Amino acid sequence: MSRLSILFAALLMISALSLVTARFQSRQLFVQLDQLEDKARDLDTDWRRLQLERAELARNARIDAVARDELKMVNATPDRTIYIQGVAPTASGQAAVEGRP
Repeated sequence: MSRLSILFAALLMISALSLVTARFQSRQLFVQLDQLEDKARDLDTDWRRLQLERAELARNARIDAVARDELKMVNATPDRTIYIQGVAPTASGQAAVEGRP
């Protein structure tokens, strides 16, 4: 009978240690889950901020302002435009361009 009670006591101790270990691991996993959820929220916030920033940078008014301010560009006006009149290619000129005699 005493051997049986020692066996049950040992099984009870092993069971208790297993329970403590399982609870400890459960708490660690819960803390890790909470940290990862916080990181996911931070990454989601950064993603949305970057999307807004990209939309702002792609706006036509912003592009126009940067072109005018930083690149010193101006709109093309008819008086600043150079028109070149070309000569229509002839049959012999077209053959020379294509490499035929």
